[in-house]
Amino acid sequence: MFLYAPIMALAVFSFNDSKSMAHWNGFTFKWYEQLIHNESIMNALYYTLLVAVISSIIATIVGTISAIGIHKMRGKRRKLILNINYLPVLNPDIVTAVSLMSLYAFFSLNFGFTTMLLSHIMFSIPYVILSVLPKIKQLPQNIEEAAMDLGATPMYALRKVILPQIKPGIISGFLIAFTMSIDDFVISFFNTGNGVSNLSIEIYGMARRGIKPEINALSTIMFAVVLILLLISNKKQSIVRGGK
Repeated sequence: MFLYAPIMALAVFSFNDSKSMAHWNGFTFKWYEQLIHNESIMNALYYTLLVAVISSIIATIVGTISAIGIHKMRGKRRKLILNINYLPVLNPDIVTAVSLMSLYAFFSLNFGFTTMLLSHIMFSIPYVILSVLPKIKQLPQNIEEAAMDLGATPMYALRKVILPQIKPGIISGFLIAFTMSIDDFVISFFNTGNGVSNLSIEIYGMARRGIKPEINALSTIMFAVVLILLLISNKKQSIVRGGK
């Protein structure tokens, strides 16, 4: 109740006919209708989803390849690379944001969609690596060599033997990267430009003037979508387990 009561309150008041959350003034869908016609919020939602999808896909590809490479390393070199990978995870977001902003300014890059996308890819990759590595460690030893002994090329063994076995870790890494990209504010705020804004930046700007009821409607839709996807995922896993 402590965790979900605020979300339930937000969902209930997204149907409130009053702008105030202090009292109930009747049931309505008007905030959902106004949400569709609110250009600033829909534009922010577009950039949020676009950056999240592109950055998550790229981060997942790079992170998976990196995790496989790190797993094949040995000794001090592997420990060094792992420690380097831990730094962005442990580093405060504000430090990462300012560092990236300084780097883009040094190379005279125009702040906007490109800088925001690069920033999201950068801070997502370490989380993908940390999600994929445990699955790689669970693979049977010499499985790749066994596949090649049976006639598989290295690339074929990677596609048909390694990747299918570490698929759960890859999916987890993608979902973590996607969620963090949608949720991010600090890094996005310091590395965006005029005309490019995601939901967190847009809501931050509204907070100083007062949160609009349309945000309650949008938050409710996003929560409902995540809940439905979670239920579908659990249903599919139950079917697979039942089939086995």
